[in-house]
Amino acid sequence: MRKASLLATELKGSEIIKLAGEIKDKIKAGQTIYNFTIGDFDPKIFPIPQVLEDEIINAYKAKQTNYPPSNGILELRQSLSAFIEKKQGLKYSPLEFLIAGGGRPLIYAAFQAILDPEENALFPVPSWNNNHYTTLSRGKQVSVVASAKNNFMPSAADLKPHIADAGIIALCSPLNPTGTVFPKEQLKDICELVIAENQRRAGIRKPLYVIYDQIYWQLCFGDTKHHDPVSLVPEMRDYTIYIDGISKAYGATGVRVGWSFGPPTIIDKMKSILGHLGAWAPKPEQVATAKFLNNEVEVDKYLHNFKAELNDRLQAFYESFKTMHNDGLPVDVIAPQAAIYLTVKIDLVGRKTDSGHEIKTVQDTTAYLLDEAGIALVPFTAFGAEAGNPWYRLSVGTSKKEEIKLVTDKLRNAINRLT
Repeated sequence: MRKASLLATELKGSEIIKLAGEIKDKIKAGQTIYNFTIGDFDPKIFPIPQVLEDEIINAYKAKQTNYPPSNGILELRQSLSAFIEKKQGLKYSPLEFLIAGGGRPLIYAAFQAILDPEENALFPVPSWNNNHYTTLSRGKQVSVVASAKNNFMPSAADLKPHIADAGIIALCSPLNPTGTVFPKEQLKDICELVIAENQRRAGIRKPLYVIYDQIYWQLCFGDTKHHDPVSLVPEMRDYTIYIDGISKAYGATGVRVGWSFGPPTIIDKMKSILGHLGAWAPKPEQVATAKFLNNEVEVDKYLHNFKAELNDRLQAFYESFKTMHNDGLPVDVIAPQAAIYLTVKIDLVGRKTDSGHEIKTVQDTTAYLLDEAGIALVPFTAFGAEAGNPWYRLSVGTSKKEEIKLVTDKLRNAINRLT
């Protein structure tokens, strides 16, 4: 007999949180663990911008501690309207923005505002948390498997067989967990597919919407370019809900200021949903974020240094994995493009440890890396990939540059001990 609601019973726990618990136990037991699982930053290594910190303190001192408006303070929405027009060329009025306590409440609200019970939510795997948001919305999950040959970014051909029955398509670029981005034509093809589907639906049923999570878009490296639906296909404006925030681009995961912008009919419904939940960003942080984003010199200075530090780490890991691959070890790697993640392949299935224990699954591989090398990575299976998928997410948000060679040497030695 169930003792909780069907929704609560069906909702699965996070594999990442489970792995984090195992890591915590090992650290408590005195084991040295190099933890590359968390999509967060060590503030001692990557502090938030000093100007943002100062403005937060100033806002508290100015007693800006009452309720903010349910859609966010006007000053921040005005700041964001100007910011995305300058940086992305997207023209949205302050009324088309919604502020919340980070990106998660906004993704939840978008699912709730669009998806009907038992309606299909279409998304690629690997991807972050779309399965859980679908369950919370009482929808049906329809996932398409993206492949390494496309850097794990889905194509229009992947999505097309499922689009007629979908209520939403949830996309993310740069992608968590891979740190890869949509090529321009690949995303444009998807957008044109959505437009054609909505022309077919006109006057028959509600439109197909795209939730476009671009929270890592300011962290693109080298020649990598960020592309978004409305910039590529302006007709997508009526069907695209953007998710963004300061969490990743400014190392401010705990500051909790996120925003969404899109068609007013959906944004207004999301506002109502979040109003009932009280999922607002704290008012002092909103005041501070508005002032910080208006300070273009400080924004650009911080991003320049922040991106350089992240890219140095990603490139160092990439070169080490590439060397191991060239030396014949069962690893592979995709060149970093964006975000704080490196996509690495570690395929140890079928090999045996010193004690004769055979590694039979991805879970066995993950445990071996943790136990024998002290290295914690998140397998793509935690992001919805098929059970035997040997690819992993390596996050550099807490990594120290001086430890990278030590870590990759430990990995190489652990693999070489296998037979």
